[in-house]
Amino acid sequence: MSSRSTTKHPWRWLPGLVTVSALLVLALPLVALARGGGGEHYTSGRDRNNGGGGGDGLPFWLIFDLIRLIFLYPKVTVPLLIIGGGAYWLYKRNLHPDATTRRALDQREAEVRTEVSGRDVQGWVNALKLKDPSFQLEPTLEKVRWLFIELQKSWFRRDMTPVRPFLSDATWQRFNVQLGLMQAQGVRDALADMKVLDVQLIGLHQTPWYDSIHVRVRASIRDTDVPANQTDAQAMAAASKVAPETFTEVWTFVRKPGAQTRIGEDLFQGKCPNCGAPYKGGASNTCEFCNAVVNSGNYDWTLSEITQGVEHVRHHKQVDGLMQARADDPALNLEMLEDRASLLFWKWIDAQSRNETQRLTKVANADALTKLNAELGQLAKQGRRRVFLECAVGAVDVRALEVHPESFDEAQVEIRWSARMGIGPANEKPPSLPTVPQRWVFTLLRRHGAKTNTDTGMSTDRCPQCNAPTTNSAANTCEFCGTVLGNGERDWVLASALPFESWNVHHAQRTSRNAARYQEARRSERGTVAPPPVDVGGHGVDDGVDDGDRVVTDVKERERLLYMMAAIAAADGEVSNAERRLLKLCAERWSVSWANVEMALNAGPQLFERLVPRGSPEAEVFLRHIVEMALVDGRIDRKERKMLQIAAQHLGLEERLPALIGDH
Repeated sequence: MSSRSTTKHPWRWLPGLVTVSALLVLALPLVALARGGGGEHYTSGRDRNNGGGGGDGLPFWLIFDLIRLIFLYPKVTVPLLIIGGGAYWLYKRNLHPDATTRRALDQREAEVRTEVSGRDVQGWVNALKLKDPSFQLEPTLEKVRWLFIELQKSWFRRDMTPVRPFLSDATWQRFNVQLGLMQAQGVRDALADMKVLDVQLIGLHQTPWYDSIHVRVRASIRDTDVPANQTDAQAMAAASKVAPETFTEVWTFVRKPGAQTRIGEDLFQGKCPNCGAPYKGGASNTCEFCNAVVNSGNYDWTLSEITQGVEHVRHHKQVDGLMQARADDPALNLEMLEDRASLLFWKWIDAQSRNETQRLTKVANADALTKLNAELGQLAKQGRRRVFLECAVGAVDVRALEVHPESFDEAQVEIRWSARMGIGPANEKPPSLPTVPQRWVFTLLRRHGAKTNTDTGMSTDRCPQCNAPTTNSAANTCEFCGTVLGNGERDWVLASALPFESWNVHHAQRTSRNAARYQEARRSERGTVAPPPVDVGGHGVDDGVDDGDRVVTDVKERERLLYMMAAIAAADGEVSNAERRLLKLCAERWSVSWANVEMALNAGPQLFERLVPRGSPEAEVFLRHIVEMALVDGRIDRKERKMLQIAAQHLGLEERLPALIGDH
């Protein structure tokens, strides 16, 4: 009876067709919600979901209608669902923006960032030839091409020794720590079909201490992760099954001005770049005939940095206090200092991931070691540990140098990095964690009057007394000459590592105290009050460090702030629907992946071990940056005001919010 009725009156199932069609149309945008991708921006299709169901799924009435229609008209509804499911699969596979699209967009941006004119290239080559008449561009680029392939092979084999002579100490440390982190995770990188598509000189920076050339490398490779216990053959077979990926990197090489190209007598021919004798390698990276440190950059080009093309920036920064510091140390240069800071960063990561702080005894002072030991010890008592996975550095920049003639000079170095990091059980598999952008400031100390050792150049992991390479032993002395290391008497050592908000507050407070002492001294000398000095960052002492413009324009900084907001919201164990909707609003407006924000919500406070304390100056710095983001268009609408009120409530700063917002 039911069948005949359907045949006679086909229009009776038309409402079902409409319902199923609506279901399929509304389901398509959910791909973007599920994967957190589709490029850098959310589509307008997401706004439609903000009506029913809290904006997180399909309307309840539609689901109810679908179930009802399956029972009433199975011969019509089921085939439609099958056809619709196939269409959905094709849409997801071929049409919807996914990780492949994002990589293509990144690749396009990398090409724009690294595009240069032939006239520029010729100008850079001419500048190099003025100091080194034998310099030739094409042979240099061929060496870069060769080194790229050899480095990938060494990475695949999990042994970087073959390319050790070509890398600065910080670059060498970076690769080895990353391999160790992957081993701890139980995976290895599988590579196949490595191809260099193009190599091009895209920049030259010359200082009295180093020439730096920036070389763009466009390449393609098949790349995937496999279990760590797989053989090379198994890993290569697995990699050969994935699609090749095209990418752009910028490799920075440094060399001392005055160093000459030795045709046929360099490391690429297996010879010492200084004396031309056969070079057999070795842990010391030193020629056995002339004792030259071959990766110092004093004799030939040394690879000091690898940057993703999408992050390449064409500018040279000004560093406050640099000229004053050079008055006592004329050889002080940013190339060596930033390489040293990068080295300390990777040793810091390595020590925490292994829970072995003794690995820092030669490069960190007693205060830094005591603090880190206390932090890791407290976690150990709770059966927890710090987790660092897939760690990568985006930028290492000296912010400022401070000269203290009576004690230790300071270098404030900002490090932008990212990792899947957080807190996990001590003896269990790490929890699922999102990749979170990080912004830290490392403070390095060195005794005032100590001099930069240019003999070792970019080989910055050496004893400043005898130039021997350091080891990871627990002793704080050089194994070769007995010189005490880690005290900052001869070289830069780690004094503290702080998230940006914490460093900002400490820096402003200390500058304020210094200003007070300065005025008191002036008052006692002259009986008058002098104008307050400005801090090394060029800001008033009460203002801290204002990075509002950077917060607005830097997507990584926006991601970091939003992930911290999510972790703070989840810290009390419950996130309300209103908070979730407002976080999603921020994700849309700030162009941050919502799927990663959800992962941050699920990770909770373990994502950021050091959540800013309620009502603290650090919390106010954090809230001020969120307000700056909300004011990017010059106004604060109703939804943004509600978001700021919730954030201020979590941070314990409800009373401070009106002053931060002002008249907006």
